[in-house]
Amino acid sequence: MAQLISIPKPTLERLPRYLRVLHHQKEKGNTFISSGVLGHEIGVDEFQVRKDLQHVKISGRPGKGYFIDDLIDSIEELLGLNNVNEAIVIGAGRLGQAISLYSGFDRYGLRIVALFDHDPIKIGHKIGEKPILNVAKMPDLIRRMAIPMAVITVPAEHAQSVAEQAILGGVRAIWNFAPVVLEVPAGVHVRNEDLAVGLASLSHHLAKASKRKTKI
Repeated sequence: MAQLISIPKPTLERLPRYLRVLHHQKEKGNTFISSGVLGHEIGVDEFQVRKDLQHVKISGRPGKGYFIDDLIDSIEELLGLNNVNEAIVIGAGRLGQAISLYSGFDRYGLRIVALFDHDPIKIGHKIGEKPILNVAKMPDLIRRMAIPMAVITVPAEHAQSVAEQAILGGVRAIWNFAPVVLEVPAGVHVRNEDLAVGLASLSHHLAKASKRKTKI
């Protein structure tokens, strides 16, 4: 874990993007990849790629680049993707259901085992093979199954309370999609995904592009 903490956040966030490119290149039958190609695929220069991969402790071969299989193994080990982490989704609305059904998480070592909600109409049903359970049972299930991660997709006004229940059960990581800053104890890591911020950024870009066209 200490090794992960020592990695700069921008580098840590680029590593899964490198991994996606590497898997794609492997599927195409390629054995080696250069830092230039790897950087071009995610939009950074080759110097940044080499700097990032210093944390992976893998060196490229002159004239060939990086051996793809070795690089995949090293990045996955560094990110802890070789160990499958189970997670629950709190909030069985459309976003929670979409997240629970996304098969791409398997490649990144995440398995969602259940959803929780307070709506009696949803409780007892399944999303795919995943059951929707009563949120009141959440801390006990987390404790019994030693679930380390919770994904929160409830409205902002309920996010703090369900986060506290999940932490009470023993989760150590929260992926928060609610538009609110959660207060959590030391030792619990929170990753916030604010969809409104992303939308605002895109809207601003569109507005600027529209103004440029108007001036022309």
